[in-house]
Amino acid sequence: MTLKDIHCCVLIPTFNNQKTLRRVIDGVLAYSREDIIVINDGSTDDTASILATYGEKIRVLTNEINKGKGFSLRRGFEEAIRLGYKNAISVDSDGQHLPSDIPLFVEAALDNPDALLMGSRNMMQEGVPGKSSFGNKFSNFWFKFETGLTLPDTQTGFRLYPLDPIRNIRLFTSKFETEIEVIVKLAWSDVKIIPINIQVIYDSNERVTHFRPFRDFTRISILNTYFVILTLLYYLPRRLFFYIKKKGLWQIIKEEALKKNESNFSKAKSIGFGIFMGIVPIWGFQLLVGIPLSVYFRMNKVLFLAAANISLPPLIPFIIFGSYKFGGLFYKNGVQLDSFEDLTLESIHVNFVQYFLGGTLLAIFSGLSAFGISWMALKISRKDR
Repeated sequence: MTLKDIHCCVLIPTFNNQKTLRRVIDGVLAYSREDIIVINDGSTDDTASILATYGEKIRVLTNEINKGKGFSLRRGFEEAIRLGYKNAISVDSDGQHLPSDIPLFVEAALDNPDALLMGSRNMMQEGVPGKSSFGNKFSNFWFKFETGLTLPDTQTGFRLYPLDPIRNIRLFTSKFETEIEVIVKLAWSDVKIIPINIQVIYDSNERVTHFRPFRDFTRISILNTYFVILTLLYYLPRRLFFYIKKKGLWQIIKEEALKKNESNFSKAKSIGFGIFMGIVPIWGFQLLVGIPLSVYFRMNKVLFLAAANISLPPLIPFIIFGSYKFGGLFYKNGVQLDSFEDLTLESIHVNFVQYFLGGTLLAIFSGLSAFGISWMALKISRKDR
């Protein structure tokens, strides 16, 4: 099995990695003699002279000034597509990846054409920097929220990209966040994503990282904020629509509500959370916030939605009035309403702090009460699983 079997090239973006660059290129040359594209991202060390020693064995693209890893990857994609490749493997030049793992990607690509293959590092092994482990968990969490998919390592730079789907998506970032942007957009395009267990080396004497914690973390956070908004407004409803269309609404309701293997605790938690979201004073956004959270935390969606409907229009005045009364117990500067006649839009506006505080506390109290009551009822009426 060779790279030619899957029409694949290797992209090596590099910036001031003179200590490890030669070892990485030599390792890749063991698997390819003419399919290597190195993107020199404005390096100021001996990178250019090192690359010159390889002559025609590798293809070199040069950014006159440092543009960022994302920019270099995008340029590598464009070159690979121009040359007619169907796949591209990216390898970091800092020495943490072992080219000897390339056959694992080739084998998986033969079995899963058009899939995105993600190298999966053992982040628990000795020598892994703490900030890398934390950053990976952070990235994994938001990737799951945005796509509904679970991956063990979303920050690895050792990947096999299918180029046809990349041709059809628009990438606009240029730094480290590009590696997140591309996998989220490929997931949204229904590209299959498969993790591949790989080796990793963290040698503090050789490895040079250009990740700037504050600036790059801020960029990643801004990108994730943008993706979360798109997820809530479009991609999550889209996933739910196609899931319902595929399986059938009644079948989903039946399976979700009964779920024989679901614990009583889990069912009670779904009911309690539904009551909480139905009362908490964020009118108009209760289900918009509650549904994604119930999906992410694997709650019983039918029980959650049924409980959240405590805020049906006929019950809303009672909830608002109860919120006022509850808030009055803790917020002594508020106005104590004695009857529904005192409940007006003006009173809500003038006494908003009392209402919001009371509504939040009432939601917490009611949610916990509903959880406790339903848990006890389920334990009595249903054998736990």
